[in-house]
Amino acid sequence: MVILPRITRAGRPRGDMSMNALAAHRIVFGGSLVTLALGFAGCVPQEKYDAAVTAARSYEQQLGSTRDELSTSRANEDRLRSQISQARADLESMQGLSDGSKVDLEKLRDAYDALSKQVAGMDAGGPLPENINILLASLAEQYPDMLQFDAKTGMLRFLSDVTFDSGSARVKDSAREVLRRFAAILNNPELAAFETVVTGHTDNVRIGKPETLKNHPTNTHLSAHRAISVRDLLVGDGVAANRVEVAGWGEYRPIVENGPRGAAQNRRVEVFIRPMTYDTTTGSWGGTTGGTAPTATPRATPEKDATAPAATPVITRPAPEKDPN
Repeated sequence: MVILPRITRAGRPRGDMSMNALAAHRIVFGGSLVTLALGFAGCVPQEKYDAAVTAARSYEQQLGSTRDELSTSRANEDRLRSQISQARADLESMQGLSDGSKVDLEKLRDAYDALSKQVAGMDAGGPLPENINILLASLAEQYPDMLQFDAKTGMLRFLSDVTFDSGSARVKDSAREVLRRFAAILNNPELAAFETVVTGHTDNVRIGKPETLKNHPTNTHLSAHRAISVRDLLVGDGVAANRVEVAGWGEYRPIVENGPRGAAQNRRVEVFIRPMTYDTTTGSWGGTTGGTAPTATPRATPEKDATAPAATPVITRPAPEKDPN
């Protein structure tokens, strides 16, 4: 029990305990509470603590990935709004022209309407037309073990463990039908003003097999080669080559914490569908304003997929690789 001193009218404590003694008593009492709290904290099992640390790191990585995606979406929106402003200015300047410029005026109006619809779709919560979201969501539901679809970012994720053999860039036969159906969606007229970015990812397990190292020296090479394989199949199924970009991040953009044997979730190929950044009709950067999607002639027979594609991927500043074990 703690006995508090009585306070006289003059504001001075009475009794046997001085002010210094009272302060010391309170410090000792507070220290006891801290010690007691630390004692309880020390009872947390080590495995629960490790799990909490792992989860926190995973959340931090997912947050970073989400921020990157949000930054890309905002950049696309800013670009579209800038194009709308330019289109509006051009439209106003054309309204005073004679009937001989009526065709150009109609084109400007169509461009303005197309850009407005794209921005409206982004404001509604996603970069893709609603009908395309429905088609992609339906495709993912039919292949839940292979596909994941995120309508907010317009991203379709292929899980590598069911899309490729271990250490290989050749698409499994079971995944080719899925890619064929995906290509048909990409050729939908509603995606005429959109392009795709195919991005490969791996976990952090180093490549150790000599036969794999010969074709894929690093995880970055393997991820890029897998992205190229997916791109080649899409182009072979009719998607115009100038609407498909490829990239490989290797192990450097995980979405979950890697364990001793990596993580299956990190072994993936992601396909983002975004507004065009290159005008295929004029050959200039800045995006298209609608119209018919460029088409490619589908291959007559399935092309032979080399284990290591000859195309050289764009590699994005990976950290130095350690010697494979």
